[in-house]
Amino acid sequence: MPAKPATAEAAPSERRRFLRQYELIDRVKAYEPDADENLLNRAYVYAVRMHGSQTRASGDPYFAHPIEVAGILTDYRMDTATIVTALLHDVIEDTDVTRADIDQLFGAEIGELVEGVTKLSRLEMSAEYKRQAENLRKFILAISKDVRVLMVKLADRLHNMRTLHFIKSAAKRERIARETLDIYAPLARSIGCHRICSEMEELAFIQLNPVARTAIIRRLDALRAEQGGAVSLVSQEIAARLEAAGIASRVFGREKNPFSIWRKLQRKSIGFSQLSDIFAFRVIVENEDDCYRALGVIHRTWPSVPERFKDYISTPKRNNYRSIHSTVVGPRGMRIEMQIRTEAMDRVAEDGVAAHWRYKNDDSYGFDPEAAQASGGRDPLANLRQLVQVLEHGGDAEELMEHAKLEMFLDQVFVFTPKGKLISLPRGAMPLDFAYSVHTDVGDTAVGVKVNGELRPLRTVLQNGDVVEVIRGGKPTAPPDWQSLTVTGRARSAIRRHIRQAEKDEYLRLGKSYLEQTFGRAGKALASVSLRPALERFAAASDNELFDFIGRGRVAPTQVLEVVFPGLKETERAAAAERHRITDGKEAKLYVRGADITPSMSLKFSHCCSPVPGDRIVGIVEPGNVVAVHVIDCSTLAQYEDQDKRWLDLHWTNEAERDTLSRARLNATITDAPGVLGQACTIIGEAGGNIVAVDMRLRHSDFFDVAFDIEVRDARHLTHIAAALRANPSIQTVERGVL
Repeated sequence: MPAKPATAEAAPSERRRFLRQYELIDRVKAYEPDADENLLNRAYVYAVRMHGSQTRASGDPYFAHPIEVAGILTDYRMDTATIVTALLHDVIEDTDVTRADIDQLFGAEIGELVEGVTKLSRLEMSAEYKRQAENLRKFILAISKDVRVLMVKLADRLHNMRTLHFIKSAAKRERIARETLDIYAPLARSIGCHRICSEMEELAFIQLNPVARTAIIRRLDALRAEQGGAVSLVSQEIAARLEAAGIASRVFGREKNPFSIWRKLQRKSIGFSQLSDIFAFRVIVENEDDCYRALGVIHRTWPSVPERFKDYISTPKRNNYRSIHSTVVGPRGMRIEMQIRTEAMDRVAEDGVAAHWRYKNDDSYGFDPEAAQASGGRDPLANLRQLVQVLEHGGDAEELMEHAKLEMFLDQVFVFTPKGKLISLPRGAMPLDFAYSVHTDVGDTAVGVKVNGELRPLRTVLQNGDVVEVIRGGKPTAPPDWQSLTVTGRARSAIRRHIRQAEKDEYLRLGKSYLEQTFGRAGKALASVSLRPALERFAAASDNELFDFIGRGRVAPTQVLEVVFPGLKETERAAAAERHRITDGKEAKLYVRGADITPSMSLKFSHCCSPVPGDRIVGIVEPGNVVAVHVIDCSTLAQYEDQDKRWLDLHWTNEAERDTLSRARLNATITDAPGVLGQACTIIGEAGGNIVAVDMRLRHSDFFDVAFDIEVRDARHLTHIAAALRANPSIQTVERGVL
């Protein structure tokens, strides 16, 4: 598309050029000579006519957008039906056209594709995440039927991102960029469309963190000025070595893009100067054997960096990406990453499933799933179909968003079944993730695991090459605590299905208890009033369903109180809404839950680690039927390492994270100067913390140590206070302490 891009300041008369009708058809026929020219013409004219005088934020006619989306898809050699879908993808949403109209004019196949892409913007949602999740739900179901829906949607989002700067609302630009980064870029990556993914990430990065991007670009400019000349020389030297060994190759250097650098700096917590793969070299050879021959030549010529070798040819990524990666100390002492692959592997690496549109049997043009699977040994759409299984397990919109992101974002680890079958899992996966990956029934009935022939706890993080054997029981069981023992959306959604089935009575009991407490603090008795006004207000069919809503956190007890007693005094309302302090004993079970906690047990919160809501927690059963609650990384837990039967998996209730206060300690080292201690106390107060004790510790010539005991809402609140203290230049260090 040789158009001159217009800037945001361009005059309204300066229209950006878009593909003309004949140009689009020429593009399609260049790779699909038998394309239905009449169908393409009709779709082009129909899109222009239906969108009529509609305009975009840029001032362009709206029909330029679907035409540009179609143009993007011709770059990926998509079939005629996909191009027509791109031209029509907004007519149902933005005009009076219906699905029936599309079916009648263009056929049921295109009608189904267009409907799959159409967003659910007309749904009345009370929150943005619900609208986003419902769109994603429909989208994933459509993808499971036809991957062309995904390709059109990705092209649609890519063009919207290219024109995002024309939208005046900064909040809207940020929302769209965040949605792109959270959902659409990972979806593109999951099917191997690296080019689309990278451009989306860069365009989102511009909106979400322009300061960081500018800083990285400046560093890249400086590095390019310093080492840019060496890149071409290194490419020539690598090519010469391979040619001398009789290996035909194409070698070129490439630069990591700013967002990839930013993501790596965040993930590894390192500085820019510590990155070893800002400049990488791609070696393209003729066949798979040459990949390994080229690797041998490179490793014999330059020393390899330990633990910086990955063979994605023998074990492809889940999106069928195949390549050999190795970091070496190359010519002129440069630490460089080498990527070695064939031309076919390179096409799949850049375009993913889009690399597999071709003529099949010389008579029809379309997606070749057999060739796609053969390119990497697995179905490249399997990742997306796992998301469909998440949908089948039910759950609300928020759960879907959480699980979908988990499935798309995490890197992978390779483990084996006892029979030698290779299972690909996200990095950080645990045995239950493996069990649910094998089959839902295996996960539902899992009671233990052997890793490499040895019994291991279910919290064991799996490593590359582990052989995993699931020990199964006869009765399906999935305690709520198992959610903390999984990272995949598939496992978590299956466990949540069991939670919904098995814990309804528990939610009902907790909800009733919460409501009784709230009424009691306001001086009212639940047993003496009718809840009918609250049932009508919150659309609950019965008292028990209302208790269930409260127990699940969907309705706050104070909301029910105010509906039942509309004339409540301000003092009564304040008393009911007051956060209550978490204490030891049986009442603590209102705030901490675990599948193995019995009615006779009481809980205590260990002073060795002082857990607060938001911390990952476990329990240790002590004499007297007492469960001691510890933070998961508490050093005291080491003494119980070989006493598995005493361990309980625990988690906080919604009530604990919503309506409580906990006591925690921060240890600070403060410069000894007038007024500094007062500044620290002011910072804590402004951050919403309530200081209940201050203990002066060691005092030196120029600084002193102090312990602040603070009431906080949760772990995030405590972290926020610590960060606010660290921002003061007179406060040297701030660390969490024990009470």
